[in-house]
Amino acid sequence: MEKDYKQRASDIIKVVLFGPESTGKTTLSKQLATHYNTVWVQEYAREYLQKKWDAEGKICEPKDMLPIAKGQIANENRQAQLANKVLICDTDLLESKVYSEVYYSGYCDPILEKYALENTYDIYFLTYIDTPWENDDLRDKPEERLAMFNTFEQALKTHNRHYVVLKGDETTRLQTAIKHIDKLIAREYEFF
Repeated sequence: MEKDYKQRASDIIKVVLFGPESTGKTTLSKQLATHYNTVWVQEYAREYLQKKWDAEGKICEPKDMLPIAKGQIANENRQAQLANKVLICDTDLLESKVYSEVYYSGYCDPILEKYALENTYDIYFLTYIDTPWENDDLRDKPEERLAMFNTFEQALKTHNRHYVVLKGDETTRLQTAIKHIDKLIAREYEFF
């Protein structure tokens, strides 16, 4: 059912780490959750696709996108009930939409697209490619990092999402993110 892809209503501040693979999203998600004494939503696609790789030796296929989206939102809705003022999301459905379009010649399942655009977040942190590439079973585009970054940024612009680009070392990124989240908590944020 389509409700499986929809966020539950919540008053918490929702933050998304967004961007190409191997750009520090998970590291920063954990750091922010620790800083705000809250929970974070892991990227369901990694768990799902690692199991698929281990069991079948296969990578992501178009038929996997909806189960991934469903699992991501289920995790997000579950964690939102446990969050302390702020929920840190290691990804969202808009990121899944971008990957689907990149890998499948512009195709995105209409259900995924609908909820990628309808689900809302308070701020996106777009992680830049100035982190070292870490190879694993699932990552496959080290030579296309800048192009992928530009694709992710264009998606945020096209869909009018409020975002901040995070660059630099872990400490710099963390301090920048905290500064912006603190403004949201204080309701002092003015988007340009």
